[in-house]
Parts: sequence; structure tokens; C-alpha cells
Amino acid sequence: MPSFSKSLIAASFGALCLAAPALAQAAKPGPMPFLPHRAVYDLSLARTTGTGGPAAVRGRIVYEFSGSACEGYVTTFRQITEIQMDEGGARSSDMRSSTFEEGDGSAFRFKTDNFVDGRLVESVDGRASRAKDGALSVSLNKPATAKSDFAPGPIFPTAQMFHVLDAAKKGERATEVPVFDGGDGGMKIFDTTSIIGNELKRAPSDASLANAAELKNVRRWPVTVSYFDQKKTESEPNYTLSFDLYENGVSGALKINYGNYSLNGTVSKFEVLPQKGGC
Repeated sequence: MPSFSKSLIAASFGALCLAAPALAQAAKPGPMPFLPHRAVYDLSLARTTGTGGPAAVRGRIVYEFSGSACEGYVTTFRQITEIQMDEGGARSSDMRSSTFEEGDGSAFRFKTDNFVDGRLVESVDGRASRAKDGALSVSLNKPATAKSDFAPGPIFPTAQMFHVLDAAKKGERATEVPVFDGGDGGMKIFDTTSIIGNELKRAPSDASLANAAELKNVRRWPVTVSYFDQKKTESEPNYTLSFDLYENGVSGALKINYGNYSLNGTVSKFEVLPQKGGC
């Protein structure tokens, strides 16, 4: 990952309407609420192209999701990665992130700490709130006190997942939406394009998901989400995430494409968490 600082929470694992009323509606669960769960993804190098790519990669993502439309959504995410370069030498990264998203899309809190070779290189702590007209106001406490305002349009990661699933269930093949996830320093909006395939009927490739009773007969679709710098959609995406997206918010068969190399993420452990509170 370039500079070891890309936040995969933007994938909205996960993990995924532009006027304020439509945004609030997009953040409400459909017939199947999202499942509180913890998933462990083992990372491996899928491919490398051109120069500057790694010779080997190993790592792990631990992702945890809980909450509901009534109480809000909580995610915690940790990615530990070791990259061995062609010219020799290895570097390790440890990215830790936590977020809270109001169920109605009105506010979003985020905190990220990024370590490289055991040294803290970035710490971001902030909050985004939405005005009645849909405009976003973002305030940072770290790395320095700052504030910025954005025009109506961007949604938060859990609302993004609902948005993509709504499109999938309608049979739509593509959808575009701007997203704010607190990544890249906490002051950046990404334009996203999601490509949605046919509903999957084959058994999941992740054995731990295939064996999970809670996922039996749950619909899922292959989804590819590309993240672009806003207003630069003619350029190559910053990164692309591909995964099988279940109707209850679980993701499997993860692939992360950084351009000159890509990673596979296989779910090695899956655990359903108790629902706290709820509607």
C-alpha cells in the first residue's frame, strides 16, 4: 500500500441519494439488517506488475462490525502487513482504525493510527457532521486542529454498503457515489464507482463463510469498488476493492488492487457477535 497509509475501511467492508432526506433513507436497513460479526482475512500477494512491486507480501486484517440503524454502527479494523521488496529488505505496517456512524447518516466519528516498522507515522482523529441541507462539516483533533466544509453529496461507509446492496437487489450493474470515510488524513472525499455482477449461486470460496450457518441462503453479489480522487475520474483509481458482498453486510473473497500489485484476502476465521440493543 503506497506509503502504508491507505485506509481499507474506505472499502467499507467495509467492508458500502444525494439530498439529505435521501441520505437518511439510504442509511436505513432493508429487509435484512447487517450482521454483527468479526472476520479475519489472511493476506497474500496475488500478482505484481512492472517495477517497484513487492516480491512477497503476508499479513492479516481483523475486521469487526456491530450496531443497528437505531444505535448507530461501530467498526474496528486492524491491518498488519509485511512487504518484502525485490531489491531486498522488508517493511512492516500496522494500521488501526475505529469508526462510529450514526444510523441516519447525520454524523461520523473516526480514529486511525498508522505504524511503519513499529513507529507511529500518522494519527488521525476527527468527526464529520451533516447539516440539514446535506453539507458536511469535518473537524480534526489530530494530526492538528482543522476544519473543512464540503458540499452536499458524500455518504459514509455503512450507508455506501446499503447503497450498493440496494442497487444489486434492483439488478443494477453499476452505481457511483462520493464517500467520506476519514481516510487519507481525514479531509478527503473519494468518488467511487461500483460494478456489480450477477447474484452468486456457487459455494463461497472462503471455507469459513461456506460453513457459517448464519450465511446459509443469504444472497450475495460480486462487487468491485474503485476509489478515485474527487474530480479526477478520468485517471486511474487510487485503489480497487473486489469482494463478494452478502445481503447482511458480510464480505468474502477479498482482492485489493493497488495498481502495480494486488493482494488476496481469504477469510480464515468468522464469528457472529451478539447484537447490542437494536431497534
